[in-house]
Amino acid sequence: MNTTSADEHVFVKSPHRALISLSFPVLLSLIAEPVTGLVDTAFIARLGSESLAALGVGTMALSSIFWIFNFLAIGTQTEVAQATGGRSPARAARMGTLAFGLGLIFGLLLAIIGYPAADPAARLLGATGTIAVQAQSYIRIRLLGAPAVLATIAAFGSMRGIQDMRTPLLVASGINLLNILLDAVLIYGWGPIPAFGISGAAAASSISWWAGALWAAIAVHGRLGLPDRIPIGEAKRLLRVGGELFLRTGLLILFLLLATRAATRIGADAGAAHQAIRQVWVFTNLFLDAFAITGQSLVGYFIGSGRVAEARRVAGVVCIWSAATGGALALIMWYGRTLAIAAFVPQAAVQIFLPAWLVAAAAQPLSALSFATDGIHWGTGDFRYLRNAVAVATGCGATALVLIDKGRPDALSLIWIITAGWIFVRALFGLIRIWPGVGKSPLTPRVREE
Repeated sequence: MNTTSADEHVFVKSPHRALISLSFPVLLSLIAEPVTGLVDTAFIARLGSESLAALGVGTMALSSIFWIFNFLAIGTQTEVAQATGGRSPARAARMGTLAFGLGLIFGLLLAIIGYPAADPAARLLGATGTIAVQAQSYIRIRLLGAPAVLATIAAFGSMRGIQDMRTPLLVASGINLLNILLDAVLIYGWGPIPAFGISGAAAASSISWWAGALWAAIAVHGRLGLPDRIPIGEAKRLLRVGGELFLRTGLLILFLLLATRAATRIGADAGAAHQAIRQVWVFTNLFLDAFAITGQSLVGYFIGSGRVAEARRVAGVVCIWSAATGGALALIMWYGRTLAIAAFVPQAAVQIFLPAWLVAAAAQPLSALSFATDGIHWGTGDFRYLRNAVAVATGCGATALVLIDKGRPDALSLIWIITAGWIFVRALFGLIRIWPGVGKSPLTPRVREE
């Protein structure tokens, strides 16, 4: 994409086409990982219930930890996008290299600390006996690839910061394809290679991520160039962003855990129905996240170039497409309820499932706006405001969840009504920061733009 100047940017002439063309490869790259997770599950399922349960424990522990370090992608994407918009390729190269190096360092520390912690982590998640032993092995071998995982995440942020959405898609697809091929060899054995079982699945993943990290490093430095110096002093900028995103992510997880706990306390049927709705909800979020990531890059670019009006235009286009997609997802969820019931819901839970499913479907447009405004404010670097908004939403939502009477026949529906309210508060805070621009919003219109 031509980004030689803000005026020549393709978004200026064709905003809707630019947004869709950038968002589509992002969506495909986001879908690649859960698809591979399903393939891993299919491979391990043939080894028996204990191995499958161990895989579940291991992936849950590692995905939660890796999610904490997502600031390497988010913060780097904003920094590189703003540097690109400000026509400072040297700074973009420095920030891309810094983030990649921090990913390697954090990943190494995570592997060192996580190795002895694998046993207590597995047991904390309820694993015992053979399941615990296999989960520990899986976690420890996967941790060998932790530096590659975090460095690649940072590299994706760099590439998306310069609006190269195709390279992360190619790298992600390559990682996942190699992982699937190695699964078949290392889990079951082939020729002189013995069967390693669940440990083979972990080794396949680690090897694939290291191959992806090498590919990503070459791609980043090929596009951004080598830095003129290593900006050690600028590391605290990413670390500050990391702290704010860590608190925000923790609050998001807290609310979701409390909602799951509240549903489980109602009874087995409510817990099963809630899990079915949540799994579908997580998948639909991928479509919304694609617009958020693209919006972040475009907003960061125009903010970096001093074009606040154009950044606000990006915000409008992102919100329109996100809300429309949310509306479409709501219709798909409602008219697809029979298919969802057949695929995910035990017969005994159908009656309690349907009203809650309707609420979850109706909340999709709100969720879309929440995702959209997150991406917009990430692009401006307004991380503290987003952290505070989530704190308010989670405080209100968590209080409401605690007060639910689990004996009510509509208790599960109330949980999803509260969840919709939690989403509404986040979306509202995100929108008013743009229109009209409350507080010290980076998107506040300026009297004159250079």
